[in-house]
Parts: sequence; structure tokens; C-alpha cells
Amino acid sequence: MLKFQEALDILDEGEVPSIIIANGFSQSWKDDIFNYSNLYSQADFGGRGEVIQSLFEQLGTYDFEAVSKYLSATVLVMRTYHFDEALINRVEEDREILKTALIAAISRTHPDLPSEITDTEYVSVRTFLSGFRKIFSVNYDLLFYWARNKPHLDPQHYSTDDGFRRGGVWVGEDTNQQVYFLHGGLHIYDEGRCIKKHSCTDEGITIIEQVRDNLTHGKFPLFVSEPSAEDKEKRIKHNPYLNFCFRELKKLQGSLFIHGHSLDDNDKHIFDQVSKSNVSSVFVSIYGDENSDANRRTIANAMAYLSVRGKRIVFYDAETAPIWR
Repeated sequence: MLKFQEALDILDEGEVPSIIIANGFSQSWKDDIFNYSNLYSQADFGGRGEVIQSLFEQLGTYDFEAVSKYLSATVLVMRTYHFDEALINRVEEDREILKTALIAAISRTHPDLPSEITDTEYVSVRTFLSGFRKIFSVNYDLLFYWARNKPHLDPQHYSTDDGFRRGGVWVGEDTNQQVYFLHGGLHIYDEGRCIKKHSCTDEGITIIEQVRDNLTHGKFPLFVSEPSAEDKEKRIKHNPYLNFCFRELKKLQGSLFIHGHSLDDNDKHIFDQVSKSNVSSVFVSIYGDENSDANRRTIANAMAYLSVRGKRIVFYDAETAPIWR
């Protein structure tokens, strides 16, 4: 298994790669926050708690997406066998409760302030990010967002364009956008007439405080948490911001790093876009024992999804990437 720097050394001289960052990016800062086990312990399923919690227990998982996927499959079977429509609606409602509980749990467990990350950590992560040309994130949390907005900690004045302008409004394709939130994020909202992002207000109201206030009024962030790649892609294509970010994946060229992603099939829509692109080399991070069952699946999926049209697949040790240290 290559080290991260050894993977960089493979690049052509002067080449600047792009990157897709996933949950491993945030977990490498503090793994006891950004994991499904902790989110499950904080989730409130309301009056359906006993039923929904029993699903997690019987399936032996804390994975919200896995449970949601089972509920979707259940609806398909019930419709095929002409179950009572009221019962079908109940299952669909439970799936929505699951999604709502996940969003609310993330907002409750998320760090409140960017100051919870040290200046040393910000310098490190900004140095790491500065090595990439375009950055695609599938994370909902604010760590990447915060890291981008700490210019005073970066002597090289590293900066990126996320496509949002005055008033936090996304202005569309007429920018030099380099940052793409493929599945939305806690800070992004669809206002109907426009896509907006939150930032800390002049009064000092933090993004997380704004998110929590919105949730109490039934207003949710732009947030893709459908159970399957097909459902996620449908959701993405019905939103102008998400669809633009998704299409930009297909335009990539050169080398691409995928960091902190297990390459599960519920994100296959992302890897299909990469496989259709002109990317020549894909560098995939592996965390821990490369011979574990989970990593064997990641490696197999990487080869199945991405090794097309002569693309080179290279694996590297995730723990050697100097993200937060």
C-alpha cells in the first residue's frame, strides 16, 4: 500500500489533481463525532421510535442509509403484492422520519464553533486542500466549509470559489467554481427561487444555530440522503445546484483522488460519472487493514466501477494523508 506522498509522486510533473472527499475526511479530525453509531444514539424518531429502532436492532446496524434502503425495498415488494395502501404509506412515512431524524441528529452532534478546531489543524488541512484543483465533497458537515474560510491562517492565501456570491446566493455556471457539494450540506438551502448558503451573521449567529432554528420551523438543508444510487441521482437531477455539481464530475480530466470513501454501491452514481470522464488515474484511499472484509469490498468496487477506458487505479494508505496534523 502506497503512502499518500508516494501517490503524489506518481503524478506528472506540475500536475494538480482533483479530489472527492467523504466521511473519512471528517472522521480523521474526530472519529467519535462523525459516525453512524453516535448519530443513532442522538436520533429522535418521535412516536415511531420503538418501531424504527427495532429495525436497526434486527438488521444489526447503525447505518441510516442501509435501513432506508430496506424500507424502500419493502415498499417495492408491498406494491408488487398489492398490500393495503395505508400500510404502504406508513412505511414511506417511516422512511421520511428516518431522514428527518438523521438531519436533526447531525445538527445536534456537530461542533458549534469553528474555534473547536485548532489553528494548527486549520493550517494543516488548508495545506492539504491547496494541493487539489477541484474539490468535490459528499459530506454534510461544516468542517470543509470552515477550513476554506480561514484565510488568515494561510500564508499562501489559498482560496477557492464555491459559486456563491453576495447574499449567499449561488449564481450558477458563470463563475470559476472549484468547490462542489455533491450531496448538499448543512449550510446550503433551496429557497425555491434560488440556492443559498448560510454564513455566520453580523450579529454572531453561527451556522449551526441557524440550522437548528430552521429545523424547529420545519425548514431543512439541501441534503441528499436517499437509500440508493438511483434515488440519489433522481434527487440530484431535480435541483439545479446539485445537478450542476454532478455534471462537473463528468468533465474532469487528469488525476483524481478519492479520500475517505468506502465506494459502496449507494454512491455508484458518483463513480459512474467519474468512469465517463477523461480522468486517467484514480487514487483511492484505504483505511486500516487492506485485507479486511470492508476494504476488500472497497478495492473490488473501485476496480469494478472505475477501471474502464484504460483508467489506472492506485490505492494508498489513508492514515498517511496529512489532513488535520
